[in-house]
Amino acid sequence: MAYFEIPKLSRMVSKVWLRNWDVFMKTFKVNFVPPFIEPLLYLFALGFGLGTFIEDIDGISYARFIAPALIAISIMNSSFFECTYGSYVRMYYQKTFDAIIATPLSIEEVIAGEILWGATRSFINAVIMLVVISFFGLIEFPSSLLIIPFSFLGGLLFASIAMCFTATSPNINTLNYPSFLFISPMFLFSGTFFPLSVLPDPVRYFAIAALPLTHVVSIVRSLTLAAPGEFILFSLLWIVVVSLVLFVLAVNLMKKRLIV
Repeated sequence: MAYFEIPKLSRMVSKVWLRNWDVFMKTFKVNFVPPFIEPLLYLFALGFGLGTFIEDIDGISYARFIAPALIAISIMNSSFFECTYGSYVRMYYQKTFDAIIATPLSIEEVIAGEILWGATRSFINAVIMLVVISFFGLIEFPSSLLIIPFSFLGGLLFASIAMCFTATSPNINTLNYPSFLFISPMFLFSGTFFPLSVLPDPVRYFAIAALPLTHVVSIVRSLTLAAPGEFILFSLLWIVVVSLVLFVLAVNLMKKRLIV
């Protein structure tokens, strides 16, 4: 099977997305509360707590520096974990994929719908966090509103990455490896809680070349500060290209796994 074969998709993909949306809304209280609480915890503990001991970074307070990073981290986590643990449970334990494939929908459409739903989770969480953080006056408008459409693109990137891991994981326990060895390092070394400039050159170049969160943080921070970064166009292009490549790869890897 060609791993980069362009999948054949139709508007039926929306049926998979709608199924996940319906399930999401049935438990909306559980799904909406954490995105409200998470930014508050980080802002009070780090931004307004630890931040009182930290000098301004590039002329802005520490709270304002990490605020966009919190949004970017939410974009990453919501789509990644939705399309790893969430998709794996639907695929293996709930047999949801088997049930959907028994309808006229194809495997490609099921997986594409899952990835698009993961991107939607990023969109939802980003909107919630944007509202919460805006109450503290840490972001600029109207430029910050561009984070809303961008969050879907960022979510598409991490959802595609997640689906690649889901397709190659022999069991749900092995999904812990990308969580700890891929997500956790990005959480710390992607310009989130300190500038990339303080890192050694090899580490900084690696973060720019290989860590997706680096580019998401860069764009979100530029938008929240209403100050386009030097490499914002490069970061946007990086995200678009990598997202398209990994989307195709994820669909084909899952197709290979599901076809016996």
